[in-house]
Amino acid sequence: MRQVTGKPIKFAGVSEMPDGLEQFHPERMASRILGMGDVLSLVEEARKTVDAGEAKKFAEKVKKGEGFDLEDFKQQIGQMRKMGGMSALVDKLPAQFAQTAQSSQMDEKQLRRVEGIINSMTPAERVRPELIKASRKRRIAAGAGVPVQEVNRLLNQFEQMQKMMKMMKGGNLARMMRGMKGFMPGMR
Repeated sequence: MRQVTGKPIKFAGVSEMPDGLEQFHPERMASRILGMGDVLSLVEEARKTVDAGEAKKFAEKVKKGEGFDLEDFKQQIGQMRKMGGMSALVDKLPAQFAQTAQSSQMDEKQLRRVEGIINSMTPAERVRPELIKASRKRRIAAGAGVPVQEVNRLLNQFEQMQKMMKMMKGGNLARMMRGMKGFMPGMR
């Protein structure tokens, strides 16, 4: 296009939304096309959308390995949606990570469903999910318009995430990676 028009390319459209324009960087576009991802654009997007104070508080919770609750989980989903959702994040990841992320099957519809389930909980249930027994699960499921199995699935996933957060306590990344063995294909 540049050769035909004689004008430089300033922006590239990445979606059909009005805010779907981003500054054009030829080397980043080439790396996306080649499946190498665009981590720099992902970092820039995160800087624009993520509140630094909230991120610092969340990092402290992760570092301590405790205090991570469903309200934090909901906030993280909200941050991800602000950055363009799961598909926008996966597009900017290198191919091998993108395949792993896509295999998790977490699309926008499922993110909204998870948010709906969490919104159907009381503040006490969000902070202490162990309070949620059968009758509360039925109430939450009815409030979110999902079957009780979806609530169970969310609580199980959250419990696994809490375990991973505890493994990360003190920055022990090797221990966390061993704990993730069953979650990611190809890890031994």
